[in-house]
Amino acid sequence: MRKIFILILLFTVYSKVFSQEIISISKADLENKLVDNNLQVKMAKKEAELAKAELLGTRVMYLPNVNASYTFFNTNNPLYAFGSKLNQERITMMDFNPDHLNNPKSISNFATKIEVQQPIINMDAVYQKKAGQVKTDVLIIKTERTKEYVQFELKKSYMQLQLAYKMLETIENAKQTTLANKRVIDNYYKNGMIQKSEVLYMDVRISEIESQIQTAKSNIRNASDYIYFLLNENSENKILKPVENLEYTENIPNSETKLNQNRKDLQAYNKSLEAYDWLIKSSKAKFLPKLNAFGSFEMYDNKVAQFNANGYLAGIQLSWNVFDGLKSKSEQEKYKAERSKVQTEIEQYSKQSQLELTKASRQIEDAISKVNFTKQALEQSKEAYRIRKNRYDQGLEKSADLLSAETLMSQKN
Repeated sequence: MRKIFILILLFTVYSKVFSQEIISISKADLENKLVDNNLQVKMAKKEAELAKAELLGTRVMYLPNVNASYTFFNTNNPLYAFGSKLNQERITMMDFNPDHLNNPKSISNFATKIEVQQPIINMDAVYQKKAGQVKTDVLIIKTERTKEYVQFELKKSYMQLQLAYKMLETIENAKQTTLANKRVIDNYYKNGMIQKSEVLYMDVRISEIESQIQTAKSNIRNASDYIYFLLNENSENKILKPVENLEYTENIPNSETKLNQNRKDLQAYNKSLEAYDWLIKSSKAKFLPKLNAFGSFEMYDNKVAQFNANGYLAGIQLSWNVFDGLKSKSEQEKYKAERSKVQTEIEQYSKQSQLELTKASRQIEDAISKVNFTKQALEQSKEAYRIRKNRYDQGLEKSADLLSAETLMSQKN
């Protein structure tokens, strides 16, 4: 009983671990789930969100900067002591006594201060904001391109899954044909009509087909796992099965296929040049005058939490950077060099993409030619197998010749 219990337990565990659920799904269902779940799309969206968050920092160019502070100090420094007492509005005639001025008693000061700085005109910040806006637009376009890419990957993976199932179906059909031939050969061998070597040939062929079936099943699992990866879902003990059957449609491309200049990746590349233009303008604008307002409201007392004296300060400052050690000039040259580099990269990327597009077009033409040739070869191999089978049934062919014909027909199929 103990051995039986262990066997039952092992069988149960084996079934749970190795049993896999077959889930039928259509391409449309996969496409609906893709954009919301794909990790690559999520990362692209997060990059765009990060750029938008950085863009919020440019609001400093028109929003005020407000600071509040509460300060305490105690001093007998003549200058600070007299000034603090003056701020507290406690100056008397006795305080002008030279002895009191030169050797004051220590004084405590509690100061509450609210400062406001209001930007008015800062053209360098204006251009930096425009560059940040362009960067955000570029990343939004990049996100759209990423969506297109993962949708393409999904379509390709779905067709690979269809192809893997089609291959498994073809090999299993070949197995049935081979098993039928094996039954005939086994009967011939029992009746002493053929040698043992011919039976062994058949056994080897069956083993070869079993290996091909295992490979086909692995291809199905690999294609299914990759689709689950694209969907960001757990693929454990689950295998996808396409609802639609694989269909071959001949699509002859135009040999003069031209690269679409409105493609999202090319749009993003070209848009990035605009950002460098604004950064160059921002560097130049650092030499333009800047206009900013400032103000403060202050309250003083020699006791904590008391506000018996107060005053305010307000003004406008017009300033400009006459010379900054060529720092801004260096920035301009840096941005110009980076812009030139990106422009060269765009040219290289466009030419490489056109090269790949032309190559892909030729590959399609080659594939169509190969498919048409293989169709003819398949019909020929079917006819050759039929003839070999008839001759074998009449005892006019060897089993090795029959196996060769069957193997060739299976390969062409």
